[in-house]
Amino acid sequence: MAEAEAWMREALRLARSAGGRGEVPVGAVAVIDGMRIAAASNRMEAAHDATAHAEMLCLRRAAARLGTWRLNSVTLYVTLEPCPMCASAMVLSRLGRLVYAATDPKKGADGSAYRVLDHPANNHRVAVTSGVLAAEASDMLSGFFKGLRA
Repeated sequence: MAEAEAWMREALRLARSAGGRGEVPVGAVAVIDGMRIAAASNRMEAAHDATAHAEMLCLRRAAARLGTWRLNSVTLYVTLEPCPMCASAMVLSRLGRLVYAATDPKKGADGSAYRVLDHPANNHRVAVTSGVLAAEASDMLSGFFKGLRA
């Protein structure tokens, strides 16, 4: 669990950076055999692109780095439970493992709102670990949205 926390801290650092740029603070880090191969944070506002979620950008960068869309050996660390779009991309890319921090009761696709990652119709199942540094990620997100409303 110490390794998962270390990578999640890196994802949280990326999320804080995104929040500082006015983006929803979500960060993602792709890892193989203890080595970071890609990282990203949300860029929807800057890119004017609804698909520029941290997870999507990180999956794209990991695939480019590896020269394949099949990410079976990759673990993705993300600060928030993925939405249906990101979860579908994880399934389609054959992601090996997902580790996320906070749940997303409105759009989470690991069971909070939808069941995408382990849907029986999928030809691939993503192994999932949830709740790693969840309180820290949740507090960051809550603070960000509270600031927007103020």
